[in-house]
Amino acid sequence: MSVNEELIAERRKKRDLLEQAGMPAYPSKSETTHSIKQVLDGYKELQSNETLVTIAGRIMALRRHGGSAFADLFDGTGRTQLFFSKDKVGDNAFNLFVDAIDIGDFIEVTGVPFVTKRETDAVGVTRWRVLTKSLQAIPAEHFGIKDEDERYRKRYLDLMLDDELRELFVKKAKFWDITREFMKKHGFLEVETPTIEITTGGAEARPFKTYHNDFDEDVFMRISIGELWQKRLMAGGLPKVFEIGRAYRNEGTSPEHLQEFTNMEFYWSYADYQDGMKLVRELYIEVANGVFGTTEFETRGHKFDLASEWSLVDYVSEVENQTGINVVTATEDEMKNKLQELGVAYEGANRERLTDSLWKYSRKNIAGPAFLVNHPLLVAPLAKKRDDGQTVEMFQPIIAGSEVGRGYSELNDPDDQRQRFLVQQQLLDAGDEEAMMPDWEFVEMLEYGMPPTCGFGFGERLFAFLAGKPLRETQLFPLMKPKPDIQTD
Repeated sequence: MSVNEELIAERRKKRDLLEQAGMPAYPSKSETTHSIKQVLDGYKELQSNETLVTIAGRIMALRRHGGSAFADLFDGTGRTQLFFSKDKVGDNAFNLFVDAIDIGDFIEVTGVPFVTKRETDAVGVTRWRVLTKSLQAIPAEHFGIKDEDERYRKRYLDLMLDDELRELFVKKAKFWDITREFMKKHGFLEVETPTIEITTGGAEARPFKTYHNDFDEDVFMRISIGELWQKRLMAGGLPKVFEIGRAYRNEGTSPEHLQEFTNMEFYWSYADYQDGMKLVRELYIEVANGVFGTTEFETRGHKFDLASEWSLVDYVSEVENQTGINVVTATEDEMKNKLQELGVAYEGANRERLTDSLWKYSRKNIAGPAFLVNHPLLVAPLAKKRDDGQTVEMFQPIIAGSEVGRGYSELNDPDDQRQRFLVQQQLLDAGDEEAMMPDWEFVEMLEYGMPPTCGFGFGERLFAFLAGKPLRETQLFPLMKPKPDIQTD
């Protein structure tokens, strides 16, 4: 028997001891009157009035001294000290506590707040009962969980032991709350669009594929937040809409990329990409101030202030300045040779992938805040052309050497859109799994007419950048491979 198995066996005996004493180890309900935060906030009044309170939580520390015992109790809202004595709870209840309770157990206590001899706020316990008897020992708080894989698998322990991590997810919830409030304040209607699609429109990425039994069809998890659906709503007469939801991409994992993530996309009739840039700058500043209390950040080796003037970075000129390659006029061989010279690995050898790889090499030197503009036509199959016929009315916020959003003046010429989809189909046929799937029903919608529209989307990568964390760290439960040695019996 391993050490851990011995510990579990010992705790099972203590659980039996509780049951034999007539105290259920897993009752259904707690009779709390206060959260620990409420007790801490009102300590003086509760103490002076000798108010009896009932609180519950997990024991995080336990110290026994003869006829008394101290415990630290944590309920997610706060942490307080408990004082047990035979005089207050009685011999039998005290002895049961000492014999059967461990660090990690959930208990409920009733008592009066008081100040100890060491001037520590505490609750003098007069009655207690167990709420959950834990069988596994939790890690020591001082050390926590050091192995990254184990932290993600046992996020419940990681959250319990790390105050800063819990606060990170409070901030993330606020991040989306402020985004939602901002969009509604500016007259946007929140909508819901399909997450399972026949074709995956709105982005260029490898989708997750599944099968629809009733339709007898292959279907896909969406890779964008309803871009082609939301633009249908523009044609339907809803002038401003947005959606916050999950998107799925069957791609690799990196500090900036995961297979499942939350995005927000909005669509705004009778507006163009320049209107979008103004609104997005305002949104980012409001989110930064509301969540982090500042617009100044330092992350990934870059410093930037979102409240400063946002420069405009020309896509073609920037790549040419940094690499010597004009991605509009250079041959594909010239682009490949330059990437090899720069030591840049790339997937796919078509012009679109080569162009994107050269840009990704160049972007790392831009601290921002900035808007990347004037993208080559090939990398934006849903954006309006500029007058030069080679670039599009597109913008991307750039901070800390990466894009944290994408928007454009939406293409609403059905014939132009059909031709762009045909180019994407050729890429798909040639084996490019990240090319955009044509949606011919969307083209049909454009034939009925869609007003001039600005569309924009950004994801939780922005939160990760502002928090200075890898994207994986900012997800509560990132996807993990199954643990091979987990017991199922």
